Amino acid sequence: MNTAAERNLLKRAQQFDERALAEIYDRWSPAIYRYALRLLGDVDLAEECVSETFSRFLTALKNGNGLKDYLQAYLYRIAHNWITDYYRRRPPLTLPLDPEMHADPGQEPHRMVDQNLEKEQVRAALTYLTPEQRQVIVLKFLEGWETKAIARSLNRPTGAVKALQHRALETLRHIILPREEASL
Repeated sequence: MNTAAERNLLKRAQQFDERALAEIYDRWSPAIYRYALRLLGDVDLAEECVSETFSRFLTALKNGNGLKDYLQAYLYRIAHNWITDYYRRRPPLTLPLDPEMHADPGQEPHRMVDQNLEKEQVRAALTYLTPEQRQVIVLKFLEGWETKAIARSLNRPTGAVKALQHRALETLRHIILPREEASL
């Protein structure tokens, strides 16, 4: 969505135009849900994050707070803050392997198990990053955002985002790769 269209949509939302609010929810809630699910690893928590994100967005509109443009970045920032608060309140839990894991008939079961273990390992490793590093990695590599959009979302210069990304990738490399591979 181009900036002019987004500003128009936001202006209508600030007037509590029901169609504009529905359009915002319909457009961004699936992406916010995927973002939350990747970071939280729990369907119920991801749904709660989406709900709280849009509740906080409506409260900000009602109070006339700050938001003038970059609606997508604003919504992701709300979701990110909620996820960060969640992890501050409660340390991340290690997720048990699902005892009723069903194999895809087109995929070999051992590969499916390997993929699930890798996802859990990456999710667990992400918890060791700072909240800003985690947000940069998820937005860049899982959501496919451009560096400039991430910089707007974090309200930081592009160079700072690149530095956060570099430090986060180095940290992840040391956590995930065995010591022999990490030194290569």
